[in-house]
Parts: sequence; C-alpha cells; structure tokens
Amino acid sequence: MVLGDLGVAVVIEDDDDVRNLLDAVLQQAGFEVHSAATGRDGVDVARLRQANVITLDVGLPDIDGFEVLRRIRQFSDAYVVMLTGRNEELDTITALQGGADDYIIKPFRPRELRARISAMMRRPRQGAVGEPEAPVGSPPEPGSAAAGSARRAGTVLHHNGLALDTETRTVALRGTPLGLTRSEFDLLHELLRGTGAVRTRADLVRVVRGEYYREDTYISEADERAVEVHIGNLRRKLREDPQDPRWLVTVRGVGYRLAPKRAE
Repeated sequence: MVLGDLGVAVVIEDDDDVRNLLDAVLQQAGFEVHSAATGRDGVDVARLRQANVITLDVGLPDIDGFEVLRRIRQFSDAYVVMLTGRNEELDTITALQGGADDYIIKPFRPRELRARISAMMRRPRQGAVGEPEAPVGSPPEPGSAAAGSARRAGTVLHHNGLALDTETRTVALRGTPLGLTRSEFDLLHELLRGTGAVRTRADLVRVVRGEYYREDTYISEADERAVEVHIGNLRRKLREDPQDPRWLVTVRGVGYRLAPKRAE
C-alpha cells in the first residue's frame, strides 16, 4: 500500500511515546500522518491538512479534547477517535454526543485501533460540516423518480411514520428529514429490519463496530455504554415518548427491540 492511499490522518496527543506509536500505526495502515502535541495546534493541523481521520487525546496540556472536538466539528467531518486513560461513563457520553465516532481506553491495542478505523471508513459518510458526526442526508421527494426507484428496489423500510432508505442512507419522520449520525443510522436500520426481534447490546456493538467485532470478540462495558448513548440520541431526535414508545423499546437487562406497528 502506498503511503497516503487512505488519505490524511492527524494525531493530537501530548505523550511522545503514544504519539509516535499512533504515527507508526497509521502510516503502516496507509495514511499520510501529521501530528500535534497540543489541542490548539491540533485544530490548526486538522484544518490545514484537511484530515480524513483524527485520533484525539482527551487530556491535553492546553485545552481538553472535548473542546478540541467541538472546534474541529465546526469545519470538518473527519472520523474522530478519542483516546483516554480514564474509563468514565461521562467521558464516553460527552465524546459521542460531541461528535466523536469512537472512544478507546488506553492502553489500546494497535491492531484494534486499525480495525476500528477500517470499519468506520468502510461505511458511507454523508452530510455537511459543522454537524456532530456526519448527518444522514435528506430522502428523495415523494413521487420523484429516485423515490420510486428506491421503493421498487425494496430499499425503504417503513414503521409508524418513519421511513429509512438503505440505498441513500436517508431517514424521514412523516416526511421530515432527520439528521442522524452514521452510528445512529446503522442502529436504527438494524432494529427496523429486525421487525420486533430483540437485539442485545452486544449485537448492537457489533453493528456499530463493524467486522472487527466477531461473535467471539469480547464486548466491554464501555462498548455497551456507547450503544446506550447512541440509542439515547436516537430517541431524542425521534422525540420518542419513553412512556409510550413508537419505535425503540428497551428490553431490561438484555437490549432493545422495535415497538409494535400502529395504525396510522
């Protein structure tokens, strides 16, 4: 593989040893790599180099990683993997809600980092800069040639006023487009196509993480918490009533399933 084949990666990390390791891992994966030791420098490098992938340490010496993420999301839809030495639920929630694509606890395994980044990059990423993660685009206008073609191809899933098009990766609720992140779209798709079957948290972790998480791969509490955050964000965007859910039902102690179909 030629250096730079996968685009530009930016490493924002103040620890010299970790930064050098990340540089080496990403170069071996096929990225052109640039690095920074502070948050402010990292923002500048990400903007100047037009990063495709960013690894971002939470604990930086000048401004923390969450503020760096916020600034980067104002101009970039790069894939962002946050790295931290703390296994705190609040950190996971803050990172994912702020627009991070993934969150890894140090010390990390280089092969796992490469696999997670590869899984992210295999999935479509659409949308505008300035949104937390890449929002899913607007669906074709009802009655248009594109919409008709999608329906003939069987790519649109409908449920209680919700329409998800797997071909264009678009979602609308009663005709109004929803801006979902990549992970939110994939989780919603999995539950819709399950038609009411229960999906465990481990099942949904594999949906988000991609091929790296096989059936025999260990699923951590942090992985499951990340899924819970994504489901919470989905409910908020759907304006789901927790007392009377129309789409996402929690199966206590197990996972989630699709709510029963209702007469519209």
